[in-house]
Amino acid sequence: MRLKFYLYITAISCIMLCCNEDETNKKLQKNPKQKKQLTAKDILGDPNYLAISYGGYRKTTRGIQPTIAEVKEDIKILYAMKIRILRTYNVQLAQAETILKAIHELKSENPSFEMYVMLGAWIDCKNAWTNHPVNHQLESDQNESEIARAVSLANKYPSIVKIIAVGNEAMVKWATSYYVQPSVILKWVTHLQDLKKTQKLPKNLWITSSDNFASWGGGGDEYHTEDLNKLIKEVDYISMHTYPMHDTHYNPVFWYTNEEKPNIEKVNNIMLRARDYAVSQYDSVANYVKSLGIKKPIHIGETGWASFSNGLYGNKGSKATDEYKEALFYEHMREWTAKAGISCFYFEAFDEVWKDAPNPKGSENHFGLFTIDGKAKYALWDLVDEGIFDGLGRNKNSITKTYNGNKDSLLLEVHVPPFKKNNTTL
Repeated sequence: MRLKFYLYITAISCIMLCCNEDETNKKLQKNPKQKKQLTAKDILGDPNYLAISYGGYRKTTRGIQPTIAEVKEDIKILYAMKIRILRTYNVQLAQAETILKAIHELKSENPSFEMYVMLGAWIDCKNAWTNHPVNHQLESDQNESEIARAVSLANKYPSIVKIIAVGNEAMVKWATSYYVQPSVILKWVTHLQDLKKTQKLPKNLWITSSDNFASWGGGGDEYHTEDLNKLIKEVDYISMHTYPMHDTHYNPVFWYTNEEKPNIEKVNNIMLRARDYAVSQYDSVANYVKSLGIKKPIHIGETGWASFSNGLYGNKGSKATDEYKEALFYEHMREWTAKAGISCFYFEAFDEVWKDAPNPKGSENHFGLFTIDGKAKYALWDLVDEGIFDGLGRNKNSITKTYNGNKDSLLLEVHVPPFKKNNTTL
């Protein structure tokens, strides 16, 4: 039954692809000056095409899906800050197609409007998210239909979907609830590449997997497998994640300070070290790929910094999370990646409170550059001053600054990381 369903979806997708491409070709013939269709190769690494992770969820459950009107509201805000590529994570729910529909409508209203999508297809191991013991050697039966849905959407919206990412942190071994072996990701990446070769997907669509830096060879030897090496050869580019914020607790080699300087200087310097730590993880992947004799573009599929935490990263823990440090990390990462010609899908656009609904003050709920009600966090205060959000809003609220724009109030909540002297944390 699944095979028949998949063949049906593929056939329909092919018809739609042909129709879409025919329509585009006719428009180009009528108007040869019309802008050419950009590809992932054109936009990835171009600092004029800023990238960000976007969910759009506004409630404590994904059972309440964002509407097209809400998504349009968000996209207009992101467009104003020069975001041009959105990353999604699964096609199991209506949200991804809602985003694509919203972009399609905005493009219809304004032909010069540009927004592209890195479409995520979620991948699980056998028995993930069930009461049965997980089996990391086998994949979920749901993966096939997830890939089929991604194929269908990529064919339906070829001018918007420029990348399909097979899995999100699906190979990293600390994702104990659902991780799979690289052979599973390789299987589906190869499948999608074959569809491109047989014209069942747009030939310029790029295929990748988005995973932790360790999973791409930047970690220990346990990740250095033949299947990973084959996967690196098969993807069009590597989408890697780096999260220095998490390592302020798990691997704080860059975090402690031993400087006898004013507190704000200590924070400024330590956030530069956080950036350098991210760069080192990027370099670890690049060095592994180079050791294989492979040339492959590498972009950052995810990185970010929470503005609040009542847990490991908060003021009772590593003292990492506040809006000031978040702003510095955002600025440093944008500057470095723009200069290096690397795309950075920053995590994330808006706070999403469903991620840790039982614990509203948990860090997972506070990675956004905007709060849930549309307030711009410190990283974006300058843009508010520039007036780029004038006339825009979220949840019927205009875009204003957090802390009512009072930096002194914000700085009262900025704590200096632990002091380390003679290898002793004080």
